[in-house]
Amino acid sequence: MTHAQSSTLPEKLTVLGSTGSIGTSTLDVIAQLGGRSRFDVMALTGAENVTLLAEQARALGAKLAVTSEDDNYQALKDALAGSGIKVAAGRSGLHEAAEMDADWVMAAIAGTPGLEPTLSAARRGANIALANKECLVSAGDVFLRTISEGGGQLIPVDSEHSAIFQCLEPTNKANVERIVLTASGGPFRTFSREQMAGVTADTARAHPNWSMGLKVSIGSASMFNKALEMIEAKYLFDLEPSQIEVIVHPQSIIHSMVAYTDGSVIAQLGCPDMRTAIAYALTYPTRGKIDVERLDFTKLARLDFEAPDEVRFPALRLARTALERGGAQGAVLNAADETAFHAFVDGAIGFLDMADIVETVMDRMNHGQSAQTMEAVLDADTQARAYAREAVLQKQRAA
Repeated sequence: MTHAQSSTLPEKLTVLGSTGSIGTSTLDVIAQLGGRSRFDVMALTGAENVTLLAEQARALGAKLAVTSEDDNYQALKDALAGSGIKVAAGRSGLHEAAEMDADWVMAAIAGTPGLEPTLSAARRGANIALANKECLVSAGDVFLRTISEGGGQLIPVDSEHSAIFQCLEPTNKANVERIVLTASGGPFRTFSREQMAGVTADTARAHPNWSMGLKVSIGSASMFNKALEMIEAKYLFDLEPSQIEVIVHPQSIIHSMVAYTDGSVIAQLGCPDMRTAIAYALTYPTRGKIDVERLDFTKLARLDFEAPDEVRFPALRLARTALERGGAQGAVLNAADETAFHAFVDGAIGFLDMADIVETVMDRMNHGQSAQTMEAVLDADTQARAYAREAVLQKQRAA
């Protein structure tokens, strides 16, 4: 991963996924850092919330507003009538947004749909602030190669990876012993497997510390979110699987740590608010001033740490398996996880069934598939989703 060589703030930016949790936080940070007087917003993209997307586009004077849903095109066009803002929709619209002349792109479209437009932006040399895990989990080699060939920078926005990025001393990269990704443990940290078997999507989405979207919230409850972060960290920081450690830290104050060969451990701390990591990416290598809660050490009664239980939370074990197997196993894990997630939210399977389905699909596709081209990644993704749907049906029949 490269570090910025200049303190000049980017003037032109695009937000892919501006109506989601990360996207709305990004626009709040933009407003706090000066809004339209400091940033020239080229494009904003959203999905179903056309009203919010139109409000955002008008407020920031975006050149282009895109809904990823073709059926929402007319509604967005009507909402922006008379504004002079261009409107587009669907896959071609997302591609157009990614191709806009922005030198900084926030990649905040959740899931695999964010992969293609983010790659398009990277291909033309944009600097990428990465909040989309799937770009690296599913297509790490392809994505890093595209970043390198395009000449842009890659700055992580996930709180854990942002913390590692801030603690990692470039001149001492060879002296990194390990990184430590912290995890809150989610709402079911103390639950038995029997208790977790009966939880619902509404229960799973209630994170104790962070305000996040549905996919990330449930991923935190199952720890599949942390599993994806383990794979992402391997690519972001060029690490061996043995150098990636996960520790449960319920207070979410220490966001992650870097341990060096001399015994030193450098940690990044702060109140749990994604706007801090977003602001760091947006202003890197300097730091901006934003209004978030400040950490008051006198009010911290304690900071707890515990080893994760990979029996109750097998997602972490599956991430290590994917890292050790290599090839397309990251894409397989991600695709099966997304499919199982949707089935759980729809009430088709139970909470614990998600990990079972992912493991079944990973074992079924453990044949050394390549992930060196986008075609290979997408083929693995498609096959894994088909196998995962079969596994969901088998769970339903057995219930």
